[in-house]
Amino acid sequence: MKKCYNHPKNRKTPYVNQNKSMKILLLYILLGIGFVIFLAMMLFIVLNTRELPSLYTQDTSRAKRGSIISADGFHVASTKKLYKAVVNTTFIDPQKKELFVELFSIYSGLSQKEIRSKINKRKGVVVLSYDIPEKQAQYLKKLAYELRRFDVFTEKKNPRTGQRILHGLSIIESGESREYPYGNLLTPVIGYTHKVEDDGYTRIKGVKGLEKRFEAELEARQDALSKGPRDVNSYIILNKESLTKQELNGLDIKLNIKLSLQLKIERMLDAMKEDQRAKEVMVAVMDGKNGNIIAIASSNRFLPKSIKKSDYPSLNSGMIEYSFEPGSVLKTVVFALLLDKGLVNPYDLVNGHNGKFKIGNKVITDEHKFDWLSAENVIVHSSNIGIALLAQKLSGMEFHEGLKTFGFTQSSTRDLIYEKAGSIPHPNRLNNEIYKATTSYGYSIHANLMQILKAYSAFNNSGRMLSPQIVECFLDEYGRKIEIPHAEQVQVIKSATAERIKQILVKTVNEGTGTRAKTAGLVVGGKTGTAHMVEEGRYVNKYHTTFAGFANDEKNKFNIVSVVIEPKKIQFASHTAVPVFKKTVDLLVEEGYLKPNIVE
Repeated sequence: MKKCYNHPKNRKTPYVNQNKSMKILLLYILLGIGFVIFLAMMLFIVLNTRELPSLYTQDTSRAKRGSIISADGFHVASTKKLYKAVVNTTFIDPQKKELFVELFSIYSGLSQKEIRSKINKRKGVVVLSYDIPEKQAQYLKKLAYELRRFDVFTEKKNPRTGQRILHGLSIIESGESREYPYGNLLTPVIGYTHKVEDDGYTRIKGVKGLEKRFEAELEARQDALSKGPRDVNSYIILNKESLTKQELNGLDIKLNIKLSLQLKIERMLDAMKEDQRAKEVMVAVMDGKNGNIIAIASSNRFLPKSIKKSDYPSLNSGMIEYSFEPGSVLKTVVFALLLDKGLVNPYDLVNGHNGKFKIGNKVITDEHKFDWLSAENVIVHSSNIGIALLAQKLSGMEFHEGLKTFGFTQSSTRDLIYEKAGSIPHPNRLNNEIYKATTSYGYSIHANLMQILKAYSAFNNSGRMLSPQIVECFLDEYGRKIEIPHAEQVQVIKSATAERIKQILVKTVNEGTGTRAKTAGLVVGGKTGTAHMVEEGRYVNKYHTTFAGFANDEKNKFNIVSVVIEPKKIQFASHTAVPVFKKTVDLLVEEGYLKPNIVE
């Protein structure tokens, strides 16, 4: 019997074929959607940052500001690094919490009660201390490593990324603090600093004095950096893949000033200020061979770490920032110009006009009356009339240029900043006989202490003027010296002229206005200066008093200038500035700088 293919049971209907096609199409659609989702996920993973643990880590350490060091090795200004200790309490194992408290207390010096209070007060990041000294910070860093090693901290899962993380104890450099261990010693010369923020780190910058003048040398040069592969505790593995940059601190500044002498001079000035009821007393001592400043002091000092409003007038260094009419100390400079040009002979006779003389409409007076006196005795006995008459021999240009040659209106030292260079009358004015007269005895001109010291150095150095130098050298982190050459000595007058002026200054101390400066066994010379102060454009009965000179033994020589501002007890330099000079010389002898030649 033949099979019938057209029988209804053997025939596939269009409905069955259509159903099968739909299933196949649905399968392809699902596969396509799955593939698209797969591609989207891959793209998302590629394009988005994944919080995968880095296989590398790095550690930085900030370099420090350099120190200011005395000639005898004491750090008068230094930098202390400050660290803060931070812990995330979430990661402390509750079973080892007391162990953490006990160990941190031992290493930090903080009480357990204080630590416990801080970590119990809040959950999360807690700062345990903001002011950890550098040495203690190194011990705490080792403690942090050991705490991780002994599982005091436990890993936590980040609910957002699913990664397991661990935060332990972190010792972080937070800044630096400038320290002045000897209080107000050497202020205002060393100056002071202020704090500036540098990417969350507190840096120190100089504002005044040496701190400001040598900011570029003192500031840190390069921070330390170590980076490379890390171990399981996130510490750097030092191998060929790691990189290390050395920490380069700022240069240290070494001074020519010894602390022992400086301290004694400052104490002496404090006593003299009180005794004379003065506004301020200052003194500077220079080595007469090379210009090194071995002491520079003021009675008006301040604590750089705690400056008060009452300290504001003392922040300026009066040695260079206080400009005043120097009075009769200028007579020596004027006489040196006349002598060097051959316009006067020391033995020429000068009419003293019995203490009173009129030039133009200006009446000039002398404290001591003279009929006639030798030209050199004009200096010895400080005759205003005598020097006013002698100064007429100089032309206005000769006078002006001569004063400039001696350093007036010029910077006196490279080591201090914000110097007030003062002023001298224009050459045309100095052609006027009145201006010529008043300038010759130290009015109509403004100068500062260091300029006077520099000018007088020529008389004790064969006519060669020295530049005051406070800083001896710089020192790098290995203690190697970076020398600072001395400024060239300038020949301002002939050697013979300087020698004769020196003899006149010695005579002034032995016979004239400076007799209170005499010291047995030493060659001492100098000149007094007393000048009225100006207030609201007119002269008042207040005074600046000055004594400028030198003290020498057989091997050593020192130039010294003392200034007393507004003494109330008595106004004459012979009773104010001269005793300050004398006490300074006595301290030089006491400290072994000068050895009097006394035969017993």
